[in-house]
Amino acid sequence: MSASSKGAILLSFLFFLSSHTFGQEMTVQAPRSVYVGDNFTVTFIVNDNARDFRGPSFKGFSLRSGPNTGHQSSMSNINGQWSQSVQTTFSYRLLADVEGTITIGPASCTVGGKTVSSQSFSIKVEKMSQAQQQQRQQQQQQQQQRRQAYDPWAQQPQPASQINESNLFARASVSNTTPYQGEQVIITYKVYTQVPLSQVGIDKLPGNKGFWAEDLSAGKQIKQYEETVNGQRYQVAEIRKGALFAQESGKLTIEPLDLNVLAMVQAPRRRTGTILDLFDDPFFNMAQAVEYPLHTKPVAVNVRKLPAGPDDFSGAVGNFSVKGGLNINKVKANEAVSYRLTISGRGNLMLVTPPSPQFPASFEVYDPQIEDNISKGDNGVSGSRTYEWVLIPRSQGRYTIPAYRFVFFDPSSAQYVTLTVDAQELEVEKGKATVAVKDDVQLLNSDINYIHPITHLSPAKDVSKTSPIYYILFALIVILTFVVVKVVQRRQLANQDIAGLRMRRATRMAQRRLKKASAFLGSGDTNRFYEEIYRAIWGCLSDKYNIELSQLNRDSVSACLVEKQVPADQQERIMKVLQDVDFARFAPGDAEAQKQTIYDEALQMIAEL
Repeated sequence: MSASSKGAILLSFLFFLSSHTFGQEMTVQAPRSVYVGDNFTVTFIVNDNARDFRGPSFKGFSLRSGPNTGHQSSMSNINGQWSQSVQTTFSYRLLADVEGTITIGPASCTVGGKTVSSQSFSIKVEKMSQAQQQQRQQQQQQQQQRRQAYDPWAQQPQPASQINESNLFARASVSNTTPYQGEQVIITYKVYTQVPLSQVGIDKLPGNKGFWAEDLSAGKQIKQYEETVNGQRYQVAEIRKGALFAQESGKLTIEPLDLNVLAMVQAPRRRTGTILDLFDDPFFNMAQAVEYPLHTKPVAVNVRKLPAGPDDFSGAVGNFSVKGGLNINKVKANEAVSYRLTISGRGNLMLVTPPSPQFPASFEVYDPQIEDNISKGDNGVSGSRTYEWVLIPRSQGRYTIPAYRFVFFDPSSAQYVTLTVDAQELEVEKGKATVAVKDDVQLLNSDINYIHPITHLSPAKDVSKTSPIYYILFALIVILTFVVVKVVQRRQLANQDIAGLRMRRATRMAQRRLKKASAFLGSGDTNRFYEEIYRAIWGCLSDKYNIELSQLNRDSVSACLVEKQVPADQQERIMKVLQDVDFARFAPGDAEAQKQTIYDEALQMIAEL
């Protein structure tokens, strides 16, 4: 092989590599404007092999399907040089729901170890006038007539008639229709079909008013199997599974789930009266995709009220265990030591009231760090939550951290269960800058210095009782004594006001939780945000109106507000905040804007309380 041939091959190989290494970009194909009710496609195109695609949020549109991935590869020879073209596409099928201009953010993916992103773009959604609707209908009818006139194989536009509730339907089923308040209930949404389906999509998630909900199917493949219903065999697809925790007792309703499926059905051809009718057989008839809406029926759940429980009930409902203690048993003064409590089990771990162990008064105690190890599987929410306090003892001695009691309600036995973490002993040795104790003081001979004799003493000034300075000093002493007595009396009265102490403590705790919730405003951790909001609101209401946390729900709060003769406008604002928090987690639209609104409403409500 000649040197020139080798050089040409080398150049061709380098050019081939360059087509994969340089110039990667992502472009978007989408209509600039659509009408309300239109279905349309948005496609992201990458001129190379792409992976780890992360699509944008299509808020304002209903997602019919996607992302649907496509891959194309071709090679060409130009003037003796080979080049390869690779293209990866990610497409979405969308439905325009509301009028307005909607901005869709960028998508991103990984190409050759680098992140490639698209540009944001906008789609204008217009409302079709009556004249435009009539014109479109006429065009569709004309197109159908032309197909029937010139195409003897044209299909009749009636394939949806083959679909009915007997061969395609959706159901929602719950693991328990009579749970206790706070008990975990598993809800499963299934599609039953006897016709082939090419696509199943969720149009609208249920609001589930009165429940705290967790999605158990996120990131998991749809389960498919066969099941017999009323003697008929169906293919079943589990579309969604979730865990529900009732936040109030009484009769609650789980709202329907709205679905949209594409069913593949055989559409009959138009009869022509010719020999072609001999081929009017399903074998020769191609299947047609038909869009079909499905809805589950509402599910009624009768939530039982928790029985009266101990004062230190944590709000935990399920089956739990607890362990913990100090990391070391001996430390020097002014050095840090940690105390951990880990609550494990299956149930409403996210809604358990944080534990409050009792520590010696001389310890400096920092707010606990919370570490979650919570999993969401087919059997519900389970795992552990660990609380860790950093303690700094300031003086030496031997201290006892009292035993910690964890109380939870076990629905299987319908009883409260008390678990105990044993008391902990901590020996604190003398450290740097330790406060001296009596035993440490020793008088040594070397400590007594020589006393110099005083050779001259000046007579002290006599403050006569008739002097103005005497009366001024006496008046100041009387005034200070009176002030001290009043301060002590007021503090004693405040300490006797148990409700007031609880309210002040609840207000501080609520403000602290709202501060934690504000840290999640700009993040995607929506669950932790609403956990802190829930705890802030319910904890403040519990202490304000002296309602046990286990008995707290919107009905009990409403009754208490009437009994306490709270102004009607304030009652309305409080109940509105409670309702808004329930709806906000699952309401469509801008999640961050909704979180900010809920935060502002909660802050105002707690300030008014």
